[in-house]
Amino acid sequence: MRISKTSLVIVGALLVPVVVELRTALSWFGVELSILESVALAAVFVLAIVVWAVWPPDGDAETEPSGLD
Repeated sequence: MRISKTSLVIVGALLVPVVVELRTALSWFGVELSILESVALAAVFVLAIVVWAVWPPDGDAETEPSGLD
């Protein structure tokens, strides 16, 4: 994992106000998001962050690091 599980939870918690404020900021430009659309957008953000976090940093599909050779 690229970041610890604790950090992942913290990022998820910080994402909630970001999505709420994004909804407010988009309304200034005439883009209205329903609450369901905001939840879906937050789910996409969380999924993207989780995929990034668990993806191996070097793009290799190896699950365990080979160690320090």
